[in-house]
Amino acid sequence: PGQANYAAANTFLDALAHHRTNTTAVSWGHWHTDTQLTGHLTDADHDRLAALGILPLPVVTGLRHLDAAVAAPGAHYCPALLDTAALSQDVAPPILHRLLRPTRKATRAASGLPAELAALPPHQHHDHVQQLVRTITADVLGHADLRSVHPTTNFRDLGFDSLTAVRLRNQLGQATGLTLTPTLVFDHPTPHALTAYVLDRLQPSAPAAPASPVTAIADDEPIAVVGLSCRFPGGVTSADELWELVASGRDAVSGFPTDRGWDLDALFDPDPDAVGSSHSRSGGFVDGVADFDAGFFGISPREALAMDPQQRLLLEGVWEAIEHARIDPNSLRGTDTGVFAGIMHQDYGFLSQSRPDLAGYLGLGTSASIVSGRVAYSFGFEGPALTVDTACSSSLVAVHLAAQSLRRGECSLAVAGGATVNSTPNVFVEFSRQRGMSVDGRCRSFSAGADGTGWGEGVGVLVLERLSDARRNGHRVLALVRGSAVNQDGASNGLTAPNGPSQERVIRAALANAGLSTTDVDAVEAHGTGTVLGDPIEAQALLATYGQGRDEPLWLGSVKSNIGHAQAAAGAAGLIKMIMAMRHGRLPATLHVDEPTSKVDWSAGGVELLTEPRDWPAVERPRRAGVSAFGASGTNAHVIIEQPPSEQAPSEQAPSEQAPSEEAPSEEVPASGPVVWSVSARSPEALAGQVRRLRDWVRAHPDVDPGEVASAL
Repeated sequence: PGQANYAAANTFLDALAHHRTNTTAVSWGHWHTDTQLTGHLTDADHDRLAALGILPLPVVTGLRHLDAAVAAPGAHYCPALLDTAALSQDVAPPILHRLLRPTRKATRAASGLPAELAALPPHQHHDHVQQLVRTITADVLGHADLRSVHPTTNFRDLGFDSLTAVRLRNQLGQATGLTLTPTLVFDHPTPHALTAYVLDRLQPSAPAAPASPVTAIADDEPIAVVGLSCRFPGGVTSADELWELVASGRDAVSGFPTDRGWDLDALFDPDPDAVGSSHSRSGGFVDGVADFDAGFFGISPREALAMDPQQRLLLEGVWEAIEHARIDPNSLRGTDTGVFAGIMHQDYGFLSQSRPDLAGYLGLGTSASIVSGRVAYSFGFEGPALTVDTACSSSLVAVHLAAQSLRRGECSLAVAGGATVNSTPNVFVEFSRQRGMSVDGRCRSFSAGADGTGWGEGVGVLVLERLSDARRNGHRVLALVRGSAVNQDGASNGLTAPNGPSQERVIRAALANAGLSTTDVDAVEAHGTGTVLGDPIEAQALLATYGQGRDEPLWLGSVKSNIGHAQAAAGAAGLIKMIMAMRHGRLPATLHVDEPTSKVDWSAGGVELLTEPRDWPAVERPRRAGVSAFGASGTNAHVIIEQPPSEQAPSEQAPSEQAPSEEAPSEEVPASGPVVWSVSARSPEALAGQVRRLRDWVRAHPDVDPGEVASAL
């Protein structure tokens, strides 16, 4: 198996020997001495071959058989050393069956299994069949302990190849009496999935689980945000930490990272015309971007090294966002959960190509199209999985598509967002030549002193669910996606030049989708890159839409002034910032604004820059905010979020969204004596990391009740 081309060539040579006279074809078994074909085999490979009844041929024996083949009158000679006691009929070709001895291998009679199931109560059928599947799996792999065969581990990770897959098919077929296909382990890739398939085949009369119909939901069904996660510059590792950063007015821009192999001395040149250099040496960078617990996701160290860091960040971000939604990620395996991942850079591939030891993993590890599939595969999601690349609007477009998919009934839960990691300094070099980058790496959004964008990076993930489903499932609702829209600049004044009328249209389309007017929105988290062309165009579009007919001004800001332009993750950063602002009732200031740009007629409408933080007062309607993202691709997106109904004030909640518990304080009298805090993880290193996170959280919240923490953990 796996060498069909080699087998076809051998078959041709065998036939040629039969056709000719004085020609002998020799089909060798594998030799004891390493050859070019067998030198790569490990001890485990040799043990597996021996278990199959195929033994290595000693050199002396092989040479003796070569002499015999030359002297033999026949056209075909097959010197191979077989252990007929070990060679089993489930893997031996029929031509060898007469060499085999009957074995007493314990195998459940096919006719006995249905009787065994009939004697058991229905709720035990699955466990009984799964025990059989795991037993045969362990036998095929040569494992004595069933604990090595976890029901939800896929067969590939258990060590299966095409040969062992056939053996499993044959033994399981003998034990169940079913006719099974050779692709069995590929169609049903875990023992748990295979159990369900076998049980369904054994009991066809049992009522099948009803298929989930794809039913369109009402177009005006609000979409609930039930979970958030992010990593951004400034050491931000959660939505709460992002809020702390923007609420305190902190600037997260720093010097170029020293852990990415960049030649920092050669990279910087104050002359923007200098080839291959950057005239800025600052930006927003994620700490520890190379850190990744590969084993947690069942990924080998070599494959993890070949994976783009953007894939790694998204895997971690999705897990954390689902946990933040108070959902066990493992409970979503096999569900119609959708994945909508925004991503744009693919420069990691240039770095990894210098590593020949990563061959075989680079293609998938550095391909943007694989990102959403990687997430779906790792978590076992079976809903829509899309990778979105519309440049800097990617994550906001991903949220828009996720909301549409939820409303159409294509998925019942969705993870949406985006990730960017600057693996190389290419984007800094390119924008230096275009004179589109800020000298000090800071975005001065809508400021008179704006001199270009400042590049950042990060990951942001939102867990989305139809509001009716979130209420039925008892999920906490952080915000609502009230409406969204996407459009294109079309034939604008240049391929990457922003277009004001297109931005006006996408805003109006999002408002129409939400069933709102411009005055129903309090604030806008702008794209606000700090460029001398883009910001005035965006401001004028906002003035022409949200700025008209208002009694109170529309408040305008941009998180890019804090963390830089996070590119494919920028829209997600804006959404998370405004969700947290909505929940805290406070609008953070936009940094680095000396005075509003004079290139905009601010008197043309009711729009004001958030040059200082302001309260976001409660009014008779929910708080609402718009979030914009405009891609260099020309694809524009606008999303309107809304305060959910019956939203508690932050003072009524636990002090942090990342707190171990947000339940109301217990009225029970605290128990005396020490309180145990249980912490678990999949490896010693991960356990130490969990303990550090808990320690840091407790230090930040010294008044927390130990009993409540213990209960939450």
